[in-house]
Amino acid sequence: MTEFDLSQTDLLLSTTRSVRKRLDLEREVPESVIVDCLKLAVQAPTPSNSQTWRWIVVTDPEKRRELARLYDEGGKGYLQSAAGQEMDPQTKRVYESALYLTDVLGKVPVHVIPCVMGRAESSMNVLSASTYGAIIPAAWSFMLALRSRGLGAAWTTIHLFKEREAAELLGIPYDEVTQVALLPVAYTVGTDFKPAARPPVEDITYWDSWGSTRGL
Repeated sequence: MTEFDLSQTDLLLSTTRSVRKRLDLEREVPESVIVDCLKLAVQAPTPSNSQTWRWIVVTDPEKRRELARLYDEGGKGYLQSAAGQEMDPQTKRVYESALYLTDVLGKVPVHVIPCVMGRAESSMNVLSASTYGAIIPAAWSFMLALRSRGLGAAWTTIHLFKEREAAELLGIPYDEVTQVALLPVAYTVGTDFKPAARPPVEDITYWDSWGSTRGL
């Protein structure tokens, strides 16, 4: 039986955050680090052994600036409106952080766009779940691998409002490939991330039927 250092494993799982304000915009990210993290990412489970994921790694400065422009056009107005509303402090910080990202995205040294083959436009739950289930576990493994090496990323989807334009920019065949997210990747300023505030598991976990909780 393989023995893991549970303290380190649990620390990795509980402190891998969406990093925006603490991305190091000046430090270069070696290509080999991205490749190593992607090698781990593709070990994630896939539905029906499909392995339909594809990865676009963007390091070209002009293309990163153009992706940032599309991101800004697609969502800055929404984020500005959301950040100005009354909400709980943690959610407000998230929106303010996302708004900050619109101003610096073009300077983040690496953009990684996880994709899946085919267009994810089915209205059938099982097909949609299978399509996204093919890439999201792999993308999360990628983010965990980054964290373990002192890098961070954020799961963002706002550029998908301009998915067709991004496809044209990057030569992605739009009718054959679905972009799922844009992950801005950089080394982090410090590595002292903490677990986030979350609802008690006892309140959101049901046993055998909906709404049936247990006092754990």
